[in-house]
Amino acid sequence: MSVAAARSAGAPPIPQAPGALPLLGHALALYRDPFAFLVSLRDHADERGLVRIRLGWMPVYVVTTHERLQEVLVREGRRFEKGRFFQRLKRLAGEGLATADGELHRRNRRLIQPMFGKERIAGYSEIMSRNARDLAESWRPGQQVDIYEAAATYAIDSIAMSLFTSEIGRPAVETIRTELPVLLDMLLKRAATPKALDRLPVRYNRLFDRASQRLSGVIDEVITTARATGHMHDHDDLLAQLLRERDLDDKQVRDEVSTLLFAGAETTASTLAWTWHYLAQHPEFGRQVVDEVREVVGDRPVTIADVPRLTVLRRVLDEVIRLHGVTLLMRRSTEPVTLGSTTLPAGTEVAFSMYAIHRDPRLFGPDADAFNPDRWLDPAIDARKFMPFGGGNRKCIGDQFALAEATIGAAEILRAWRMTPVGERPPQQVISAVARPDCIPMVLEPREPGPTGRGRVEGSATAQR
Repeated sequence: MSVAAARSAGAPPIPQAPGALPLLGHALALYRDPFAFLVSLRDHADERGLVRIRLGWMPVYVVTTHERLQEVLVREGRRFEKGRFFQRLKRLAGEGLATADGELHRRNRRLIQPMFGKERIAGYSEIMSRNARDLAESWRPGQQVDIYEAAATYAIDSIAMSLFTSEIGRPAVETIRTELPVLLDMLLKRAATPKALDRLPVRYNRLFDRASQRLSGVIDEVITTARATGHMHDHDDLLAQLLRERDLDDKQVRDEVSTLLFAGAETTASTLAWTWHYLAQHPEFGRQVVDEVREVVGDRPVTIADVPRLTVLRRVLDEVIRLHGVTLLMRRSTEPVTLGSTTLPAGTEVAFSMYAIHRDPRLFGPDADAFNPDRWLDPAIDARKFMPFGGGNRKCIGDQFALAEATIGAAEILRAWRMTPVGERPPQQVISAVARPDCIPMVLEPREPGPTGRGRVEGSATAQR
């Protein structure tokens, strides 16, 4: 059904982006070069920060400014549900927090929120630190590695081992390592294509269906075993905490475990890989980060207490997340809602790209497409307009978990290893939940102990602006 925006108080209609094709609409442009297409929508939006596209026959209204994004996520957030995009993800995540709506979402969020409190994350951080040290100790001088694959291994292991700390989770961890990357590679494409294409007997669908079945099956087996062995009484991992919630049946536990896996793995893997890439390309920032880690942490393992003290590294991570953040999300209005001066009727699909909004020169300066961690020292930059984890009642519940995981992983690896890029081909962005790299080959050399020869960040020219 076509949904048209109403003209409020004489407001003009929302313009349509050029390039729509018969039957396909803008789907082909989104498929061919999604990042350029999403950024270009800013140029075709009107003064309200709104532009209309078509995905097939379906009209979608895209918000292109921070002001409109705040309305959708925060001020008018209660007037939206997850919509078509997340409906397509229910095959994998069921009715987990990422896809649930209404009272189910509110109830489960209240139940799960305490599992990501400060004390809980402190416990999970010990797993993160151990996994990062194990990864660093597994490498050898002169070895060539794809650091995105290495980052993905660290991220998957950290979330999986936080979920399952006992022996019953070992089969699940092994299956997650194998099958989760397959699903993540296909997740956004599956969500953006018509449901009828899911049934086509092509290799793409076979791989996706097999990985989905294996992952769901092994999680179900672990839950059954955990119930039978009293796991929830003897352990305190995320699985045990979920099982202790009487309002969650086994299917709901499975849905929340799946959601945590999908939400927690790719974002951290992408952030870490891009971080190591940029610091290899910008050694002056790499030296600042390593000096800070050595000053704050020394030779001991990085702990959760170190995370807020690693301020240079935090600026680097924020800059990476800003440049390669969430690609595309959608909401559906549940009642009439006004954005700017335009009223959208109930049932309207509204999309937004944090990737595109966070590259807006009006927010982050004329060099918004460049890597520059020192921009966060500029008082003219309003950090409140940086929304990497969303906002409102749908803000990512695991934001502090993800930041701790990325900080600890980056610090442990950078302190131990210097990375040198292989070849001249830059990594390419891949369309997924976030703008992740395809591959980043690096040669590893152990880092010498002692100062790197660079002063503290406060001495940099940019910091003295």
